[in-house]
Amino acid sequence: MPAESIAVASNLGGANLKALPPLSLYVHIPWCVRKCPYCDFNSHEVRGKSQDEAPEQDYVKALIADLELALPQVWGRRVYSIFFGGGTPSLFSARAIEELLAAFRARLNLAADAEVTLEANPGTFEAAKFRDYRACGVNRLSIGIQSFNPAMLKALGRIHDGDEARRAIGMAQAHFDNINLDLMYALPRQTLHEAGQDIDAAAGFGTSHLSAYHLTLEPNTLFHRHPPPLPDSELAADMQELIEERLAGEGYVNYETSAFAKPGRECRHNLNYWRFGDYLGIGAGAHSKLSFPDRILRQMRHKQPRAYMQNAGAGAPVQEEHTLLRRDLGFEFMMNALRLAGGFEVALFAERTGLPISAVERPLREAVRRGLITRDHVRIAPTQRGQRFLNDLLQLFLPPGGAESTSA
Repeated sequence: MPAESIAVASNLGGANLKALPPLSLYVHIPWCVRKCPYCDFNSHEVRGKSQDEAPEQDYVKALIADLELALPQVWGRRVYSIFFGGGTPSLFSARAIEELLAAFRARLNLAADAEVTLEANPGTFEAAKFRDYRACGVNRLSIGIQSFNPAMLKALGRIHDGDEARRAIGMAQAHFDNINLDLMYALPRQTLHEAGQDIDAAAGFGTSHLSAYHLTLEPNTLFHRHPPPLPDSELAADMQELIEERLAGEGYVNYETSAFAKPGRECRHNLNYWRFGDYLGIGAGAHSKLSFPDRILRQMRHKQPRAYMQNAGAGAPVQEEHTLLRRDLGFEFMMNALRLAGGFEVALFAERTGLPISAVERPLREAVRRGLITRDHVRIAPTQRGQRFLNDLLQLFLPPGGAESTSA
């Protein structure tokens, strides 16, 4: 950023950080075999039946070029986690993932024990590559199961069935000891019993991590344009409670709104997000949050894969960039940290925003009055009511007129 832009951002109330937070790397691979009707992520169907229809080698070159262009913004900082998300990253060959990881190690200060996650689908084509992913340096796998029920999978537009899901988990467990299973609930016409069957099936594998997401109708999705018949809010709440109870009984800790882990097996990459850490995002449509002593910067790469590759090759992968205003930092921090069931240490607020906790004293008092948080001089955490009504809790921290930013 030019010096004059930095000055403008500071005058508008940028950050004042004494130390920079931990840094993660996110890598977006945007292709899928089929676009799911509920998905609002930046994903694009391959035009064919194999990964060869996604320009793997050209995209790998663009990712490496993107990283090299971003290096001055993160130079010297240690990277504690890498996350390959999508889309369906497992459409890419292990050779491509290995090339990327080698490029990252050569250019970044990667922690020796860095968590390296790759998202995968249960289809046989992807599952056959799990061993090779492990061999090239991936040490955590996140598998998009969603459901084991054939009717639910069909309603969600998934291309795998329950048996393929079970086989994929078995293949993953042969090579990985750190596995997340993604599940969804409140699915079209789903009953409480069916939701319980799905969570019991997932818990039965004993993986280190489970995610259970409430299906929501997001804008710009097929489900939003043509809503399916979904369980009402009362039934969906019953499903959530059932899932929490069943997983607690299996030894999982509900450490974040939708995340459950065996003790000590929380996703380090996502924890860094929730604790308002930094992340460099490369790839089509990837987002970044990068801290500097005097400001916190957000970026977004070009969304369309072809445009992203062209712009990365031309030295300009970033489409949008803005600096967070000082008045918005409290809300930005709380929007992440209050997703954690255990909340956050009070000192972390000042460490990650450069603001004293007194900057959000009024909404904190109101949140206590409404029974949405507990607080003392050490820790602030959402109550069970606060977790159930998280949006109401977060709205208390919105600055007048809503969150804003200044273009850089």
